[in-house]
Amino acid sequence: MAERVVGHYRIIEKIGAGAMGEVFRARDDRLGRDVAIKLIKATSSENPDHLRRFELEARAAAALNHPNILAIFDVGQDGASPYIVSELLEGKTLRQRLANGPLPSREAIDFALQMAHGLTAAHDRHITHRDLKPDNLFITNDGRLKILDFGVAKLQPRPDEKRSIGDLTTVTKHGAVVGTYAYMSPEQLRARSVDHRSDIFSFGAILFEMLAGARAFCGETDVDTMTAVLHEEPAAQALDDAKIPPSYQDIIKHCLEKAPEDRFQSARDLGFALQTVSAPGKETASWRPTSRLAKVLPWAMAALLAIATGMLFFRQATRPPASQPTYTRLTFEAGTVHSGRFGPDGSIIYTAAWNGKPTQIFSTVANSLISQPLQITDATLLGVSRAHELALVLHGAHSGQLETVNGMLARGPVAGGSPREVLSDVRWADWDPKGELAVVHYVEGESRLEYPIGKVLYQSTGWISNLRFSPQADSIAFMDHPALWDTRGTVRLLNLSDSSHVRTLSREWDSESGLAWRPDGKEIWFTAVEKGNNQVLMAVDLSGKLRTLLALPVAMTLEDIDSDGRVLASLNSKRLNMGYAAVGSKGDVDLSWHDESITHDISPDGQSVLFEDTSEVAGPGYAVVTRKVDGSLPTRLGEGSPGGFSPDSKWIVAASTNNKPQINLFPVGEGQSRTINVTSLEHINNGWERFLPDGQRVAIIGNEAGHSRRCYVVNLSNGAAKAVTPEGVVCGPLSADGHSLVGAKPNQSPAVYFMDGASPRPIPNLKSNFVAVQWSSDGTSLYGYHWGEFPSEVYKVEIATGKETPVHELTPSAPAGVVLVAPVVVSRDGKSFAYSYNQVLSSLQLITGVH
Repeated sequence: MAERVVGHYRIIEKIGAGAMGEVFRARDDRLGRDVAIKLIKATSSENPDHLRRFELEARAAAALNHPNILAIFDVGQDGASPYIVSELLEGKTLRQRLANGPLPSREAIDFALQMAHGLTAAHDRHITHRDLKPDNLFITNDGRLKILDFGVAKLQPRPDEKRSIGDLTTVTKHGAVVGTYAYMSPEQLRARSVDHRSDIFSFGAILFEMLAGARAFCGETDVDTMTAVLHEEPAAQALDDAKIPPSYQDIIKHCLEKAPEDRFQSARDLGFALQTVSAPGKETASWRPTSRLAKVLPWAMAALLAIATGMLFFRQATRPPASQPTYTRLTFEAGTVHSGRFGPDGSIIYTAAWNGKPTQIFSTVANSLISQPLQITDATLLGVSRAHELALVLHGAHSGQLETVNGMLARGPVAGGSPREVLSDVRWADWDPKGELAVVHYVEGESRLEYPIGKVLYQSTGWISNLRFSPQADSIAFMDHPALWDTRGTVRLLNLSDSSHVRTLSREWDSESGLAWRPDGKEIWFTAVEKGNNQVLMAVDLSGKLRTLLALPVAMTLEDIDSDGRVLASLNSKRLNMGYAAVGSKGDVDLSWHDESITHDISPDGQSVLFEDTSEVAGPGYAVVTRKVDGSLPTRLGEGSPGGFSPDSKWIVAASTNNKPQINLFPVGEGQSRTINVTSLEHINNGWERFLPDGQRVAIIGNEAGHSRRCYVVNLSNGAAKAVTPEGVVCGPLSADGHSLVGAKPNQSPAVYFMDGASPRPIPNLKSNFVAVQWSSDGTSLYGYHWGEFPSEVYKVEIATGKETPVHELTPSAPAGVVLVAPVVVSRDGKSFAYSYNQVLSSLQLITGVH
């Protein structure tokens, strides 16, 4: 065997074996280095299940590039036997290391942190190991921990094999459990669907064993071991005897919760908790999750908020109060804080949607932290006047930015009584000292700053948010966002003595929300981030000088500042997830990638979803990405904001995000991308571009200089744009023959517009919040959804009558904390659906000592 050559790898010696393959040291003659090569056994190469798992290991590990995961160099085929080439590791497995007894706590936590980092990288790629155990963790001679065997679940041993309970593994046939009994999660043992939280359970069992020197779950038989995992708690006495600090014990217990929703909800949060309690001088600090909180907050958010809150109190307890802020948590329910303000008497009034219920207004009682609900529901608080009057938005839908749209501005007393309606589609408002309101009013597709109501001081084709009067009431600060629904923007200042004088005080932030004045009026405080999503508390003075006030390991939104300097802020965990469903399917598929995935189209064959990655990973220009609905890894095509697939599925059309009127064409397969300059237009709206049936033209939304937005058809050969709708009418889905489209003005019902200029055809009886997204193949109906509806349905509407028929309910895999399901896209046959949904979970915090 020593003379055997596999590919260009010369076999030197056998160094290991498993149930399915053998591992050899080999020499890479091309690069002059030693590697490890894993060959599938001849018996296994004839087993389709073995081959599938071998391929899964190669695909999963090769998709990862992390120092705590075994690096894959190459894959190939040697006759009928496939092989994987990886880095050659020198050292021993954790199983071999544990043969000498428990590890010192510092060493165990160091290995645990490395394992958490590796799992974070895998889970970020939507890869769940499913078989974590000491045998699959390798410790190199220089102290590096490596995770091995991704995607491989070994077969059950033959009856004549003498193997310990800890070594037993399960088969991977469809519907069967996968993993190793002693380290498997309860949901694995019950053959239920598993996700990354199952790895966290296995992590807890391994950490227990490293610290205690004994397995967390063990029995004389397979059944005894499984019973222990399902119904028993690990022996805490073993950890006490080993003098393990309570903080580490708490983390282990939180990993080993029987229900997935009660555990840490991500490996990143688990690693953060370990770092928190293992920092120098903190070995004996106690990290204890609030059991009530852990049980009510859903998967991807609960641990983040719990850990962040725990970290805040930890800092408060261990650092001098004179130099560090102190934090008081005000809310403990599962849901979303939409807004909060201090009342004139120092009380706190806020809007929240708890436990899946509609938004409601709450108020703290006197000087206590106890909250009571006011008798105002389906409302969002915008401001509190000096006379204890509330400015509210009633009955609106909530955007992903927690802005309330399509609602009604109302005024109401704090003491109770029905609010009085004032003006439709007001999205932000603030009181001046005399009780007059400044508002952000959305009119005909434009965001207007009005003060008093009706007098336009400033307007934007994007959107305006977070307007606040200065303490002297001589100016208004606000956030200006150039693109609709995009949280990028700047902080601006409008001088009321000269409303034409609007100054930009800050650079453009990648994301911003939340603004208030310092009580002396010398600074504007706001929350924003230059890159990513975790907003920090910033300050800018009236000359534009910036400084950072407070940065936390979780996204923060400034709600208000009291006259005594206390800060009201919400800590938020936000994601823009992506789901896929099909008629007749039993459950929706999670296709999320990173933390901001915006759906745009489904390929004509229904097998791929086109989406925009706007996460920190994508970069400032965002990314055009496709992903197959089978869940295979996404393909990044280029930079920009995508529109749709070409009729032959070979091209993607996208708008540039460089503020130039450009269209990009990206090949789905082979080919070179193209850029088309549309010189006659001033601006193109990102994210809505569609091919016409001939594949040579695209419909876009844009505007010429000095004109409102409308729909254009652009010839891809020369970039010439032709207007096909009146000003103010933006285009929606195109008919299958390309002769007509659905168009609408803001806040008006859609109508059918014709490319040849014929009079538009209204669609009778259409609900005002219906969003059309696709035209049926026979041209008689539209598919769409109701903006702001949750649970959200896809409907089919007859164009002639407006008759509406439910087609399919969209069910995100984790519905708690869902603020908005949008956008939704539908295949031409009306049988496949892809959608994005905003998920926000919050806790309201009172912060003192910020300077």
